[in-house]
Amino acid sequence: MTKTDTSRPESVLPTPSHTVGPFYGYALPFRGGEEIAPLGHPDTITVHGYILDGEGKPLPDAFVELWGADPDGNVPTTDGSIRRDPATGGYLGRNGVEFTGWGRSQTDADGHWYARTLRPGPRGRSAPYISVCVFARGLLVHLFTRIYLPGDEAAHATDPLLSRLTDERRATLVAAGEGNGTYRFDIRLQGEGETVFLEFQ
Repeated sequence: MTKTDTSRPESVLPTPSHTVGPFYGYALPFRGGEEIAPLGHPDTITVHGYILDGEGKPLPDAFVELWGADPDGNVPTTDGSIRRDPATGGYLGRNGVEFTGWGRSQTDADGHWYARTLRPGPRGRSAPYISVCVFARGLLVHLFTRIYLPGDEAAHATDPLLSRLTDERRATLVAAGEGNGTYRFDIRLQGEGETVFLEFQ
């Protein structure tokens, strides 16, 4: 058996690559994180979809964070709605009253996520939208995008972001209505039909 000389980089054989972590499904998701709207609110909508890789395969251990204005277009300033047990400090879930506009949803084994929130109102010159941040294995930096909802087409035409995109690219930012206040928004990380992602400086 020959011994490999490991004293010089050019003589070391490559090793198999490892999956890039961290694995977000381990500790960051919390029970009820996807229930953003106050409990029983009559204007609650459901937004759901799949997170897909470049080959169109679902990602089972990704999650999304969502932020949205309230129906009047105001960014909520509520401190938070998470309840903890005063004796143990354990998590008890949201209090079901305040609307913070923020939530977190983990994908399931099929790469599916969902959130129940309130339909955002317009803010300034922008059409109403929900901000999204995507975390997934293999992503060294999380990705930002937006969800625009159907029914606001007049505002979409003059929105500073949507108005600069081709029809094909714009379509990746507009959810599909499924009736009964439900909207589907798939997030494609790369490849054909890749979702438009935003860069903040």
